[in-house]
Amino acid sequence: MMVKTQGDTRPVELLRPSEPEPVREPEREVEHGAPSRRSGRGGRRLLGLGALLILSGAIGYGGWRHYQVRTEVLATAEQTRDFVPSVLTAPVRASTPTVSVFWPGSTLAFNSADIFARASGYIFIRKVDIGDRVKQGDLLVELAVPELDDQISQNDATLNQLRAALDQAQANLKLAQVTWDRDRPLVGEGWATQQQGTVDVQTLKADDAAVSVARANVAAQENLLKTLRQDRNYALVTAPFNGVITQRNVDIGSLVQGNANTGTDMFTIMNDDVLRIQLYVPQDQAFGVAPGVEAVVRVPEMPGREFPGTVTRIADALQPGTRTLLTEVDVPNPDHALPAGVYCNVELKIPRKTPSLIVPAAAIVFNADGNNVMVVENGVAHVRRVTVARDFGTTVEVTVGVKDGDQVILNPPVDLTDGHKVTIRQAPPGQMS
Repeated sequence: MMVKTQGDTRPVELLRPSEPEPVREPEREVEHGAPSRRSGRGGRRLLGLGALLILSGAIGYGGWRHYQVRTEVLATAEQTRDFVPSVLTAPVRASTPTVSVFWPGSTLAFNSADIFARASGYIFIRKVDIGDRVKQGDLLVELAVPELDDQISQNDATLNQLRAALDQAQANLKLAQVTWDRDRPLVGEGWATQQQGTVDVQTLKADDAAVSVARANVAAQENLLKTLRQDRNYALVTAPFNGVITQRNVDIGSLVQGNANTGTDMFTIMNDDVLRIQLYVPQDQAFGVAPGVEAVVRVPEMPGREFPGTVTRIADALQPGTRTLLTEVDVPNPDHALPAGVYCNVELKIPRKTPSLIVPAAAIVFNADGNNVMVVENGVAHVRRVTVARDFGTTVEVTVGVKDGDQVILNPPVDLTDGHKVTIRQAPPGQMS
């Protein structure tokens, strides 16, 4: 229902009581010169259009960059496929005919003896001391043995008595023989009785037996004196061989005993003209060890000095508990520069039973397939699987996989594959062994 009011020409809508009148927002007052609502809607349209253009540009730029990256990737892949890398190589060389093994050892004197007294007495003269070098037969000490001297004098007198008794028995024998020689013809012609002949014969036999007894007594006494004089000679203690005195246990005036069980240990002498070294070589290296194998001995306290030697003796059976072979090395020591009893390192140059090859350690690549190297043949890299026997640090010893003269790549690139072409560049001086 529309009504008009006085002075107002606009129609007025009368609302029904049941229909509430809608609430309208109060109109904002627009200042003079501000843009209208239509102008605001147009600005928003322009803003959306600009955002759309920016988004389209970003999408286009992203597509262009994707295309560019893909193009670069394809170009890189093609370049990588066609790229021939430059690698550094080293030759594989055959190993030496001998294999060197190193073992610790201790030097021992070739001969060593403890000098005991064979006679009892006092040290009268001592000629040597620790560190003195002696030759075979040189006097070491002289013992004072007065009791033994008295025994020798007494038995010497007894020997003279026994010799005199022998002379008497021989004289009696001679007399009995003469008597029988005179009486025998008389007994045969009857001028003397048979009883006289029997007495003469038995007397001759008794005197002959007495001479035999006297001779036996003289021989026994001479043997006794020989034994005593031998004991007297033991009072002069001499060196049994050439060597050096390494221990002295007596001095002048010391009492020594010549008893076999409780004899006095006076000196220790060692012959160090030749030294011997005992080694226990394990089973995996024992095959090939034999007399004549060369050895080199080095002492840490004597840097730069080497002492050559030779394996002279081996035990032809391995130790059951350790599976090692007892080996003796003789080392000539004419200048006595190498003392006995020192720790040393022994290098044995054992002849190889099977050939092997030496490869630089930088060429070994370890992966899921084991130990490998890359060999360059006619400008192409090939992967070879190798078996490492021993590692020397900068080099390794291999038994299969390569041959003498092969060129192996040092530190091969991770992306280098089998069959890839390569070029070899010159190594810097001193880099390749």
